[in-house]
Amino acid sequence: MSASKLTLKSWPQSALKVDRVALVLMVILLALLVVNRAQALATVEFTLAAILHVLPFLLLSISIAAYAKASGADNLIARAFQGRTLPMIACAAAMGALSPFCSCGVIPLIAALLTMGVPLAPVMAFWLASPLMDPSMFVLTTGTLGVQFALAKTAAAIGVGLLGGFGIWMIQRSGGLAQPLREGNGSCGGSAVRAPKPLVWRFWHDDARRSAFMSSARDNLLFLGKWLTLAFVLESLMLAFVPADWVIQAVGGNGWLPVVGAALVGVPAYLNGYAALPLVGGLIEQGMAPGAGMAFLIAGGVTSIPAAIAVYALARPPVFFAYLSFAFIGAITAGLLYGLL
Repeated sequence: MSASKLTLKSWPQSALKVDRVALVLMVILLALLVVNRAQALATVEFTLAAILHVLPFLLLSISIAAYAKASGADNLIARAFQGRTLPMIACAAAMGALSPFCSCGVIPLIAALLTMGVPLAPVMAFWLASPLMDPSMFVLTTGTLGVQFALAKTAAAIGVGLLGGFGIWMIQRSGGLAQPLREGNGSCGGSAVRAPKPLVWRFWHDDARRSAFMSSARDNLLFLGKWLTLAFVLESLMLAFVPADWVIQAVGGNGWLPVVGAALVGVPAYLNGYAALPLVGGLIEQGMAPGAGMAFLIAGGVTSIPAAIAVYALARPPVFFAYLSFAFIGAITAGLLYGLL
């Protein structure tokens, strides 16, 4: 074929396929370089630091998922959750409140669990509770906002997990949310139960299983890595361009409206669990109702924009909407109940 007759149709499909996430990242960074070079460098530094922080959790969960798939252990893990969904929801919510995962750091683990065929209801309970509290967060919350607030936030974390877990269980009993993951993200993980593979713990002696391990680990690393990178880039831009004064003006005052407003503002304005504590402490000193502060921490901890982007990339739209809805309802409920105290 001559060069004059070479058309787009003659190019390999892989050469024409452009990764949308990578394209968005390049556009953002190029725009920053043109408009604000200093911020572009700060964003790159922030993103690299955030990725390094979450990297151990990312690699561990990806390795576990790949090992389970290659060895056939995913069938054992999936079957361990069968027939015990309700008690597992309660256990998952409690374990989530004690786990050391942030809202983005928990995403790889959730992907691994769903890929193994673990039911969505207990996974959702863990998913919602995990970013809200852990031992170090409890200590810092006690020092910043008092032990009463820390205990209440711990109870709220478990409560939000229970709300989401039992809510998903009821939805699925009605026939909804049968496939939680998007195509290509392990949405057929339930096959670990329907068509179990023989269990081979030392899978590396088998060429096919060794290849399955490498393929699974590579695909999950690329998928989760690119979406978490985009999430951290956006988080750095929020830190740089969302003034704290806007937050103060939006959630001041008493009553139920500030609680709802704080839950709404918590989604885009929330920084991270540790940085938000002194912000909320300052807002309460300036007159914000403690219940509104609780709603802000709960809503932002689960549904901050970086975390929401990662969830949207992983889950199907109905699951994503349920995730946001349960988090928002739980945040408002926790804020109102704490206000009554």
